[in-house]
Amino acid sequence: MNGTFLQPRRVLSVRRVALLTTAIAGLGAAALVLAPNTPIHPFTGTAQAQNLTERVQQLPQRPVGFADIVEKVKPSVISVRVKIDRPANSGLSNDDNDLPFPPGSPFERFFKRFGIPNPPNMPQGHEVITGQGSGFFISSDGYAVTNNHVVQNAEKVQVTTDDGKAYTAKVIGTDPKTDLALIKIDGKDFPFVKLADTPPRVGDWVLAVGNPFGLGGTVTAGIVSARGRDIGAGPYDDFIQIDAPVNKGNSGGPTFDVDGNVIGVNTAIFSPSGGSVGIAFAIPAETVKTVVAQLRDKGTVTRGWIGVQIQTMTPEIADSMGLKQASGALVSEPQKNSPAAAAGIKSGDVITSVDGAPIHDARELARKIGTMAPGTTVKLGLIHDGQEKTLSLTLGTLPNEKQASNEPSQREVPDNDVPKLGLTLAPADKTGSAQTGVVVTAVADGGIAADHGFQVGDVILDVGGKPVSTPADVKKSLADAKSAGKRTVLFRVKSGDGTKFVALPLGNA
Repeated sequence: MNGTFLQPRRVLSVRRVALLTTAIAGLGAAALVLAPNTPIHPFTGTAQAQNLTERVQQLPQRPVGFADIVEKVKPSVISVRVKIDRPANSGLSNDDNDLPFPPGSPFERFFKRFGIPNPPNMPQGHEVITGQGSGFFISSDGYAVTNNHVVQNAEKVQVTTDDGKAYTAKVIGTDPKTDLALIKIDGKDFPFVKLADTPPRVGDWVLAVGNPFGLGGTVTAGIVSARGRDIGAGPYDDFIQIDAPVNKGNSGGPTFDVDGNVIGVNTAIFSPSGGSVGIAFAIPAETVKTVVAQLRDKGTVTRGWIGVQIQTMTPEIADSMGLKQASGALVSEPQKNSPAAAAGIKSGDVITSVDGAPIHDARELARKIGTMAPGTTVKLGLIHDGQEKTLSLTLGTLPNEKQASNEPSQREVPDNDVPKLGLTLAPADKTGSAQTGVVVTAVADGGIAADHGFQVGDVILDVGGKPVSTPADVKKSLADAKSAGKRTVLFRVKSGDGTKFVALPLGNA
């Protein structure tokens, strides 16, 4: 039993307080115009009561719910169910409800007891993987949006509309980088919704509609909690965070504003327990528009590419470069035969704008270039050798991603210490791991270098803007920077297949 039944009188008192509070709130400012000690007789027809009624009627009217909006948009939302036939023991989870006799059930044990390893009608060497999600129509001819992770590798996609009708859907295209997918069912005159033209503000009301836990069309309400969230899901993270309850099965479903426009596609939740804790993330409508348009036209997404490894500026890096603001995207290394290399962009340049629009960090640059079509000519503002300049380049096509390896070299190498930074170094050309630079062979726990992410196998290419090839070169560059009165010194480091800048405080180095 819970406390409600053990203490009925207390609960009743609380409810009465709530009702009284509601009544008082309903009277609002009108109640304040009455003189002190003025008796109120609402059922006697007195002048005071009539005056109060008139004033209450003059109060601004407020919406009491979202029923009108829900009635308008809910028919456009669909439930998405997928099935994947995979070899048994594939490592993928399965929905036991789709098997005639779930593993471990009495029926399965019964057949195995009599020497029948696979009961009748049980999959022979295969298992059925099932999944459920949500989606919504964006056109009357059956195009619908959902998440890539809902339909990925699906051999069959079934859609159920709000009126209970079931259809088989075709996957038109997917984009794993943004976790979006476009599907299509045959038919016409489907109810559809529009993607919002303007982004929401933090604090705006939103409605999430979807298929949580397979229950079918479910509506929850909340507000926009934050924008521009990076949750590490992909290179173009720019999520809207909402607090409307979103659960498993809501993936791919829409989030609406109070005008009934889709402001985002629900794609992830933060949940230690697996259920809603009021932190959900939606892909912005602006991103959805760009991706869906390409999927509809070509079935794939191509993105612009300038060909640079970039990282976000930090105050330490900006200070070591003599810059006043830690803003922009720092070029760690231009890639060979890339548009950036052809345009003359160098390692250490800071890209500060694209077509005149400011770039605040590396993530913003990646998103902005990624939304542009290959072949587009853009103007990049950058800081080169401490001077501002503008150059034009034509975007290439983003190539397939290479798999980077962070495994350090295991060969025995001669060591040389830089103890005040917590590094042990060796010339790269003597280790076989690189042709130029200095290899990190040991990193002291708790040292300055360890605190800034140095790892065994990293190759230091430059220190303070000067190439290094021996541990002695590193020590000399540190001494020169200290003599020049610098508080930090900038290292250019090759780690795995990537190159980055790291600003280390000099301290007592």
